[in-house]
Amino acid sequence: MSDALLQVQSVRQAFPKPDGEDMLVLDDINLTLVRGEIVGLLGRSGSGKSTLLRLISGLAQPTAGSVMYQGHSVTGPAPGIAMVFQTFALFPWLTVLENVQLGLEALGLPEAEIRQRALAGIDLIGLDGYESAYPRELSGGMRQRVGFARALVVHPNILLMDEPFSALDVLTAETLRTDFLELWSEGKLPIKGVILVTHNIEEAVLMCDRILIFSRSPGHIIEEIKVTLPQPRNRLESNFRDLVERIYVTMTARPTAAPAPVVSGPERLSGAGIDLLLPRVSANSMAGLIEAVAGKPYDGKADLPVIASALQMEVDDLFPVAEALQLLRFAEIEGGDIKLTDIGKQFAEAGVDDRKKLFQRQLMEHVPLANHIRRVLQERANHTAPRSRFLDELEDHMTSEGAEQTLRATIAWARFAEAFAYDDRSEAFSLDNPT
Repeated sequence: MSDALLQVQSVRQAFPKPDGEDMLVLDDINLTLVRGEIVGLLGRSGSGKSTLLRLISGLAQPTAGSVMYQGHSVTGPAPGIAMVFQTFALFPWLTVLENVQLGLEALGLPEAEIRQRALAGIDLIGLDGYESAYPRELSGGMRQRVGFARALVVHPNILLMDEPFSALDVLTAETLRTDFLELWSEGKLPIKGVILVTHNIEEAVLMCDRILIFSRSPGHIIEEIKVTLPQPRNRLESNFRDLVERIYVTMTARPTAAPAPVVSGPERLSGAGIDLLLPRVSANSMAGLIEAVAGKPYDGKADLPVIASALQMEVDDLFPVAEALQLLRFAEIEGGDIKLTDIGKQFAEAGVDDRKKLFQRQLMEHVPLANHIRRVLQERANHTAPRSRFLDELEDHMTSEGAEQTLRATIAWARFAEAFAYDDRSEAFSLDNPT
């Protein structure tokens, strides 16, 4: 494509695990960025979006495939590609002007041009008058504006934005998005194309011309959505809401799973599902979402975008809770909606003790690891077992981080359900009532 700024072709990225095997993070990624376009990479945390930005910027090399910038292979940091980070990344001992000048100094430009460009960039992003201020004197939004100015003054062709608004409060983020889009629409930004990483669905629809939706384990693109709504976009318009709904449906659709292998002997536990990765979700969060869906105006069934807005929850907050409820059969997720099951409705109406009994029953029936731990404790004479007994078992089937996350989730859910106890000091499980 003659107007293509960037082409990512069949990119695959894997990292070695301690056991010598590879952990696949990205698989078969294909992406093209053309002039005048903002492309959004939308997905949950852990779907490889930020890893892909590092490959595009030249900070890392793909395991397979290629990244081509203006027809040339990216083998290192590429001039003409700049990045804005989530965490500002300013040097606290430098003033606003000095922070903005850093990238220009690296280009070896004359001192007069460095100062002129830096002052123009500061003025462009609305910080004129703050040249001599230090980062500690600025609000979060102002510090992020400095980050934008530092990236823009080098006059990049491509601007990579890695969740640049997620560390800001809601109002500040909205102001910064609006200002950026106005400057972009008016042609005042010295850039030709933008790639935006986000997990905020409305942000993606608000800003992007195309949205690539990522799935996890490994990260891959499951759908591309073109956004043809004219700018400026109105979140309340039906076309905007329809797009948001469509994306929720795509991101909550269950992948088609391959049938579990038939196994025997010691490996049967993996086939039974103890290696199911559990989300980092508290029982209280699950109870809160059940209560919200059960209450007015939803009466047991809610549109995910609507309830996310009402509860002020983003994708990475809402989806894990909803998925945990689905795992435990308290709710079903389909077509962008969450609907309580009969068990979920019973839970919403029950008192504390009955809730614990319901939760324990669902936990034992639908979380094989919890059932496995309880069975091991029942079979042992002293009804105790060390944490390492189960962690080692999990690490045979998943990464150490996944094993830790899954075991911690099981402990938290079991405590709520009073299914078994865990002492963090002795790192041991125990069973008060072995029957």
